[in-house]
Amino acid sequence: TGTTYPTAPPAVVERTGGARRMEEKPPLSFDPETTAIVLTDLQNDFLSPNGVTWGVVGESVTEVMYNDTVNNLEKLLAAAADKGYLAYVSPHYYYPWDHKWEFGGSLELLMHSIGMFDREDPLSLNGFEGSGADWLDVYKPYLEEDNVIVASPHKVYGPEQNDLVLQLRKRKIDRVILGGMSANLCVEAHMRELLESGFDVTVVSDATAGATLPDMGDGYAAALTNFKFMASAVPNTEEAISAMGMNPSTVAITGTTYPT
Repeated sequence: TGTTYPTAPPAVVERTGGARRMEEKPPLSFDPETTAIVLTDLQNDFLSPNGVTWGVVGESVTEVMYNDTVNNLEKLLAAAADKGYLAYVSPHYYYPWDHKWEFGGSLELLMHSIGMFDREDPLSLNGFEGSGADWLDVYKPYLEEDNVIVASPHKVYGPEQNDLVLQLRKRKIDRVILGGMSANLCVEAHMRELLESGFDVTVVSDATAGATLPDMGDGYAAALTNFKFMASAVPNTEEAISAMGMNPSTVAITGTTYPT
């Protein structure tokens, strides 16, 4: 039958840029009693030049003007420890039986084919130290602190199959500061599920990164669009740390430098 709509009046377009004006939000501020850091996939396969995905994520991870992901994640961990915030890590592990799945999406199949996040067994650390599934070395001191909770592993992208939400609820956390890897996969999937589960989610824009593939596009740019549409706020690392009640310039980190 067909339907036609009148063009928006010029005055409306001029006043709002063709979109509804969003209400002004109060300044961002977090309370460690109700807010926690949640970080996904702080593992070598994503964040180390020796990781199996470095060829497609390395540029996004390391470019200072664009991201500087590794150092920004360290800053969030350091600020959380200093200001008394709980920090949750949602890791990604695959065991031999996971490779026997009979279907999956494009990136899921790629992860299996390149041995990403592989572990021998849930109860074994044989071959784990320094592997692609292990934590990036610079994060290990933080992840051994008492304020850190490591959830059971997620399996595809989101936290639906692990105990992250349970662990958050049991500590009466209802606000989340989210970062990690990778932006348009596990970070975005965690954002969506946490939002649907009733959490107030902030995503830290430069504490994540994404793959860039010629036939698929820029994963980080795609995710950033959705973060802005869906999250309560999308600050950068300095803004997030300020909202945690800490001067960003006082955050002391080891720091990581990668060759271009």
